[in-house]
Amino acid sequence: MRGTFLFDLDGTLLPFEIEDFMKIYFSEMGKHFHDMIDGKVLAKYILASTEAMVKNLEPRPNEEKFMEHFAKLLKTDDLGAYKEKFDLFYDEKFDRVRECVEEVSLIKDAIEILKSKGYNLVVATNPIFPIKAIHKRIEWAGLNVEDFSYITCYQKNCYCKPHIEFYQEVLDAIGKKPDECYMVGNDVQEDLVAEKLGIETYLITNYMINRDNEEIRSTYKGTYEDFY
Repeated sequence: MRGTFLFDLDGTLLPFEIEDFMKIYFSEMGKHFHDMIDGKVLAKYILASTEAMVKNLEPRPNEEKFMEHFAKLLKTDDLGAYKEKFDLFYDEKFDRVRECVEEVSLIKDAIEILKSKGYNLVVATNPIFPIKAIHKRIEWAGLNVEDFSYITCYQKNCYCKPHIEFYQEVLDAIGKKPDECYMVGNDVQEDLVAEKLGIETYLITNYMINRDNEEIRSTYKGTYEDFY
């Protein structure tokens, strides 16, 4: 029986256009770090370090991989001040990015229905952010962190989407088999790859991302209304 739902976060549980999110995110990040580094350089380094982290399949936390590459770009062995600054940003400034979020009550209502029926719910977002940033985005969606039995983040997870290792890591962490789970997401490349393990997929089409305009192969697909 499929009693567990894995949910992507950005563009799925949290309705927004990724371009809008990135624009506001890096604008606010640049302002926050203005006394340490040029905003455009910072954005370039964050994107490059994120890409390196995603490609790195070593079995160690994504945070380590990101910071390792970030330190090389900064040409420093001491990231203490930067880590403190990042932490402060997520505490005090990250909520400003919330303005890009759309109001879609149907996904929240769908979560309430699944909870009432006893389904196990998991946030399987790409673990490229620290846990406090992910908790905030769950709250932006009008949901409770406590609703989910497991939430991915870059402090504890070692792999990223679209690698199949990410989904196997989540399954191992929650003690489930592929035929016990659904994966719900909006990204053709990052979310539908879960089917390679035998996880049935549901593609949310409202904020769909299909980078290569490839043929869509999902078990189910539809809008928020269809999913509800």
